[in-house]
Amino acid sequence: MYLTWLDSNSWLIEMGGKRILLDPWLVGSLMFGNADWLFKAERLTPRDIPSNIDLILLSQGLPDHAHLPTLQQLDRQIPVVASPSAAKLVKELGYTQITALAHGEAFTIPHLLEIKAVLGSPTGPTTIENGYLLKDLVEGTSIYYEPHGYHAPTLAEFAPIDVVITPTIDLKLPLIGTVIKGQQGAVKVAELLKPKVIVPTSAGGDLTYSGFLLNFLKAEGTGDSLRSLLAAQNLETQVMEVKPWERVEINFQLAQASS
Repeated sequence: MYLTWLDSNSWLIEMGGKRILLDPWLVGSLMFGNADWLFKAERLTPRDIPSNIDLILLSQGLPDHAHLPTLQQLDRQIPVVASPSAAKLVKELGYTQITALAHGEAFTIPHLLEIKAVLGSPTGPTTIENGYLLKDLVEGTSIYYEPHGYHAPTLAEFAPIDVVITPTIDLKLPLIGTVIKGQQGAVKVAELLKPKVIVPTSAGGDLTYSGFLLNFLKAEGTGDSLRSLLAAQNLETQVMEVKPWERVEINFQLAQASS
């Protein structure tokens, strides 16, 4: 299993003999509703879009997970597995092989890979997006991904999972509260899934931010504070912090050394 963090929520996952592009934002800037005055994220270093992608996996239909300029540049023939809201978006873009997964449904590449949709983040009064469980059917290794720290108690039935990709920093807004549940969310998912490794997502990276919203966003927590929280609960899960755009082989000797 290889993981490459492509900044923000974007990942290249190599497992089951496949290259999976997860929640890609790879070109242009990131905004919500083209309101650059409110929030804008930009890359400090231009990057090439990874090649030989076998599958695009989208957890949400929002721009930081289904980034329109990026999806417009990718090959429309690449199969897409997505939440219903993201599936609607890529259908409008002309993608030809789309599988929309409701919670509990699975997409399988026979004998190689299984992707199961589970409850993810609420993004509106009636919409709960997807988290994903990925299993390499050859090696038997597994990954759980949820980008906002919303982890359903029913995940416990899938334990143990080898690797969890989830936020490890809390992001808060006045009046609204915590919008990304990093620290306590990571502890909760470690209790539920008993992973060997937690790999942070969402925060940091080779990015720069601007906009009015930055005056109110408050980030809390570090990798070290999460390690202390895990230790206080007698959890053996290791925290592996990776660098943007560096391909990392997930073996558990490396995880131990990086903790």
